Amino acid sequence: MTVIIKIEVIYDGNSYFLQTTKHAYANLMVLLLNELTDEDFGDCKGMGKCGTCLIEILEGNDDLERQDRNEETTLSKMKINQSNIRLACQLLVDESLMGIKIRVI
Repeated sequence: MTVIIKIEVIYDGNSYFLQTTKHAYANLMVLLLNELTDEDFGDCKGMGKCGTCLIEILEGNDDLERQDRNEETTLSKMKINQSNIRLACQLLVDESLMGIKIRVI
């Protein structure tokens, strides 16, 4: 049985409801780039080094821990230390994103 993952995204002042399935996209950045954002989103193509795919988790899974050293380094260089600010490229599209609400920064 295929699980539908539903995500609410605030982008450019508008609210969008996206649906996808587990691993349909390599990561959240690719989903957002494909469905909503412009070409300037995710310049490093998922390496966690550019900081152009910043999102803020507004509601949902609080257990989405940072697991990539590049993400920690990039956010640190940007002087971001809030745990709810993440790089979309470092979040896998799986059940952990079910029902999450995010804002593209």
